[in-house]
Amino acid sequence: MNAHSISDQVLINRYLSGNEACLEQLITRHKTKVFSYIFMVVKNKQHADDIFQDTFIKVINTLKSGAYKEEGKFIQWVMRIAHNLVIDHFRKARRMPIMENSNEDYNLLDNLRIYDESVEERMITEQIHRDVRALIDHLPPEQRDVLLMRHYADMSFKDIAEQTDVSINTALGRMRYALINLRKLIEKKEISLSV
Repeated sequence: MNAHSISDQVLINRYLSGNEACLEQLITRHKTKVFSYIFMVVKNKQHADDIFQDTFIKVINTLKSGAYKEEGKFIQWVMRIAHNLVIDHFRKARRMPIMENSNEDYNLLDNLRIYDESVEERMITEQIHRDVRALIDHLPPEQRDVLLMRHYADMSFKDIAEQTDVSINTALGRMRYALINLRKLIEKKEISLSV
């Protein structure tokens, strides 16, 4: 039987029954699409390699734990994992200061913030972030995905349209409705999003 004619689900079942080669077939079948997406977003081969590897580690762990439920196609599930790991990558990158200075007299103290948030301000900011994340979870999946790709992964609407397989106008419309719905949720729940 031709390897390409075997469905992903059959390969998954065979892998879970002990046939390790089936996992290799799955990865080989989808690696170009998954890696291309990751690289297109992070634009750094080393980071893309790391995220790609983490994606398939997560896939393997989920398959082995029995938590994978085929509610759609395998590749969409893998792409969602990759997408979430890309978002995590950007969140971590924003927390880490990047120091680029070739000057021998470079002084780290020159780049420290003079003003430090008080404990109270930091707690309020963290609460606002939690509130926003909770509100985002209430959005319809298409709107939520576009908003996360745009604001957390810094993707262009062109890239979002390609990733979600819709037109740019549809991606823009979903973003617009996501923001409208977030405003409605904020008003309805009477949430204050300011420090």
